[in-house]
Amino acid sequence: MTTSTDLMRQRRFLPLFLTQLLNALNDNLYKNAMVLFVVYSVYDSPEMETLISGVATALFVLPFVLFSATAGQLADMRDKTKIIRWIKFAEIMIMSVGATGLLLASRGLQVEGLAIPLMFVALFAMGVHSTFFGPIKYAILPQHLHKDEVLAGTGLVEAGTYVAILVGMMLGGAMHINDSIIAVIAIAVIGYLVCRWVPPAPAQTEETKVDWNPIRASKDLIAFSMSNLELRYSVLAISYFWTIAAILSVQFIPLAKNVLLADKQVAAVLLVAFSAGIAIGSVSINALLKGDISARYSAPSVLVLGVLLIVFYLICRIWNISPASGELFTVGEFLMQPLALALLANLLLIAVAGGMFVVPLYAFLTTRVEKSEASRSVAANNFISSIFMVVGAGVAGALGLFGIPLQEQLLLSLVLCVFSAQLARKLHRVESLQESSGSVR
Repeated sequence: MTTSTDLMRQRRFLPLFLTQLLNALNDNLYKNAMVLFVVYSVYDSPEMETLISGVATALFVLPFVLFSATAGQLADMRDKTKIIRWIKFAEIMIMSVGATGLLLASRGLQVEGLAIPLMFVALFAMGVHSTFFGPIKYAILPQHLHKDEVLAGTGLVEAGTYVAILVGMMLGGAMHINDSIIAVIAIAVIGYLVCRWVPPAPAQTEETKVDWNPIRASKDLIAFSMSNLELRYSVLAISYFWTIAAILSVQFIPLAKNVLLADKQVAAVLLVAFSAGIAIGSVSINALLKGDISARYSAPSVLVLGVLLIVFYLICRIWNISPASGELFTVGEFLMQPLALALLANLLLIAVAGGMFVVPLYAFLTTRVEKSEASRSVAANNFISSIFMVVGAGVAGALGLFGIPLQEQLLLSLVLCVFSAQLARKLHRVESLQESSGSVR
């Protein structure tokens, strides 16, 4: 088999890999720079900060609900490379708007002027951008790679995405706001130049009529995903998982500031630990399953995740440490606290369990349907997961308005862990029946 190192030297893979890496990097750099700036520099209310964080997450995810069905159709019916180029050109325009909002906010025109609206408009537009790019980056691989290279290529794309998320989160927390303004535009321009080297990827179907009615197209997409038992259970289990992730991501930054009494760099460290854990869990489960696509470890993984969430909640409850200086903890000061390393380790393990739970389920999306339906399968998952995430982020944002403490909000995720485990068990049961009958593709 062609090794990953060999693929990274090929034009038929490297430009696509770099394009998606830069895409994920810019998404996370902009989103984290914006949310951290608003929470730490604009508002001074735990309730408002949680609401703003929830609105930001919901706005970024909402386009997946509205446009995933259309994106899936386009990925099958048009030249994918041409779509990528239009998407990456649009990113330059979008980031120019977002950078303008950040610039106005940094000059003291946060609420009264256009700063906040411009930043949120750009965030929504980046969500649209990612909605249309998502199905393409997976569906294009079989066109450019040989059959025995597709698995290695998919693994590299996943690894690159997680690395980009980590770097984007770190930069969003560490960079001065003025540097972030320059960076998001520069990365968008570089991404466009790189995508020009992606080889052509013409449509693989004779069907050309795209259903532009989002309601009708979405209904057809739901019917498609629910008609296949393995696909149904995979999509729903993944959706519950990303709802948990959405709730946690909404709470991280306000929790860091108001419960842990830490600055925005510490909040970024929490987000980085979570993403790093998912990456570690992804690698671990692949090694554990030895390449076998199976859900047999998914239910135990998400139940372990639930137990670890309880531990995280308890650590936050007993955290009663205030900075001696009266200011928020810096990263160095935070790490010196007695419970800091235990909290970070626990958060990392939560994400490891999450990665071990969700990664095998993603493999079901493309291996339990016909190859010609793979893009629709990914789009269906994006659509349904996004609905769950929007609801989860909205609920998390609203809980603060009802006066529910941040620590108690963490317990909401426990209910979702139970639902996820039950779905994973059902999926494994269907998987076992399919294997015994010899009908697995």
